Amino acid sequence: MGSPNLEAVDWIWHDGEFVSWNDAQIHVLATAVQFGTSVFEGIRAYDTPNGPAIFRLDAHIRRLFDSARIYRMEPPNFTPDDIAAVAKEIVLKNDLSNCYIRPMVLRGYGAPGLNPLNSPIETYVAAWPWGAYLGEDGLAAGVDVCVTSWQRAHPNTFPARAKAGGQYVNAQLMKMEALLNGFVDAIALGPGGLVSEGTGMNIFLVREGVIITPVLDGTSLVGITRNAVIQMAKDLGYEVQSEPVPRESLYTADEIFFTGTAAEVTPVRSVDHIPVGEGKAGPITLSLQKYFMETVRAENEDSHGYLTYVTG
Repeated sequence: MGSPNLEAVDWIWHDGEFVSWNDAQIHVLATAVQFGTSVFEGIRAYDTPNGPAIFRLDAHIRRLFDSARIYRMEPPNFTPDDIAAVAKEIVLKNDLSNCYIRPMVLRGYGAPGLNPLNSPIETYVAAWPWGAYLGEDGLAAGVDVCVTSWQRAHPNTFPARAKAGGQYVNAQLMKMEALLNGFVDAIALGPGGLVSEGTGMNIFLVREGVIITPVLDGTSLVGITRNAVIQMAKDLGYEVQSEPVPRESLYTADEIFFTGTAAEVTPVRSVDHIPVGEGKAGPITLSLQKYFMETVRAENEDSHGYLTYVTG
């Protein structure tokens, strides 16, 4: 049940050098292991006619360093440009094309308690092959999800705009609950009872031709794919609104879809066993999905400069 195991490749980058996949290890008492003190990004590269291209590399690296700054753990020896260059190099060195790239900044072995400042800051970049996060069938037909009993944290408890490892234990509780109850994934509410996001992706609804996404209220990640899909929807002529979304809107939407680096554009066909619209991927969702995949595969103009070519 759940996602398949990682497909090992040859190399992972660690603090300036490439080490073999199996040698990229940290101590069991590293602060990151004890307390979840790590920040990371998930980035996709896609095969294109001009070789592998990374989707929104600069935006992801900016968010990585923003997250590190929030947690007072900026890499002392590497700049955003350095890590962006490594992200390209790791794809080439492992001879990858369609793949997932995972840069990480973490606190290593050092301090035994809650004060992490004496634990060294380590930086890694890994990459591996990875297909559709919620399954190829999910991309085509849509997925069945539930509203989880767990909720997102209140603003000013965890910084939701930081993509930090420890914060994802909340998402894991949601994901396991959904899977064990027969769903593919879950939708989380914020502490005020309004729709926040999925376990690891943002959410959109369609109602009478208008695309609606929950307002960024400090309970959800500011999604890089979310931002791109909003722009793509406008390029295609759709009206997009950001507003508070009550739970019941999930049950009356004409269409629902997730967006994210892993999820890409994934339709939702039911919520809590209630069919969404006709109970299948809707036309607006599919048009956005098609345009998104054409963009990342360099099959259209890429007028917003979303792609960074690995060999460019």
